[in-house]
Amino acid sequence: MQCQECQKRPATLHFTQVINGNKTEVQLCEVCAKEKGYMSYPEDGYSLHNLLTGLFNFDSSQMKSPQGTQFGQHTELQCSKCDMTFSEFKRIGKFGCAECYHTFSTHLDPIFRRVHSGNTKHRGKIPKRKGGNLHLKKQVESYKTELQKLIVNEAFEEAATVRDKIKELEMQIRKKEAGEDR
Repeated sequence: MQCQECQKRPATLHFTQVINGNKTEVQLCEVCAKEKGYMSYPEDGYSLHNLLTGLFNFDSSQMKSPQGTQFGQHTELQCSKCDMTFSEFKRIGKFGCAECYHTFSTHLDPIFRRVHSGNTKHRGKIPKRKGGNLHLKKQVESYKTELQKLIVNEAFEEAATVRDKIKELEMQIRKKEAGEDR
């Protein structure tokens, strides 16, 4: 089977994600899987040390050699504003400042994927208690966007149904706002 992303190399990795009950299967070559952030590993491959470090969630950059220098002699990615390193961010789980997000941006997608069940974008949530009519207004905007697409595609019967939904939601919003003013 060919890689679904590049269509050039054979797919050697098969990923199955289940998000909110929706099952998605992806077949990728090793190169595309690494580019998409499904996997990350050192350029020279895995050693037994890398395997054990990953299993025990142990950060090898914290280890020092007897001379006091870090193994591998690599420089750690560090925020220019607050001096937080990427390994500190991974350990703490919080950024030191707003600039950290930009500094570490190239390394965040795999973390977001792991933490947010495969999603890399956060669209936000509105608390039900404090949201008031915000949920309804957001739904109206969504329906209006859908209505415009249906009109462009000349799907007028479906557009009429969506228009009716918009009117119904707008009436609910007016009733709630009238009830809140009292």
